[in-house]
Amino acid sequence: MKFIKKYFKILIGVAVLILVITVFFFAQRGGSELETGTLNNWRAAAMDRRVAAAQILTGGNTDVELLVACVDKMATLPDAGEMVVRDAVSLCYTGMQLKENL
Repeated sequence: MKFIKKYFKILIGVAVLILVITVFFFAQRGGSELETGTLNNWRAAAMDRRVAAAQILTGGNTDVELLVACVDKMATLPDAGEMVVRDAVSLCYTGMQLKENL
C-alpha cells in the first residue's frame, strides 16, 4: 500500500508540474503583441491597445488617431482580415507621409 501511495504522490506531483508549465506557456502566448497579429486581432483589440501598437510601429506620436482610423478602415474591407497589422500601418503611414509632402 505504501508503494502505491508513494507513486501516486509522484504522479500527482508530475501532473501538477506539467499543468503549471502549460499554464505558464499559454499565459506567455496569450498576451501576443498586436503589432505582429492580423487585422482580425486589430478589430478585436481595445482602442488603447490599437493606439499603443500604432505608436510602437511608427515610433512617434504624430497623427496616431488618423493612423488608427486608417487601419480601422482597412480592417473593415473584405478579405483584409489576414493582413498583418504592421503592413497595414506601414501602408497608412506611407500614405500620410506622401500626402504631407505634396
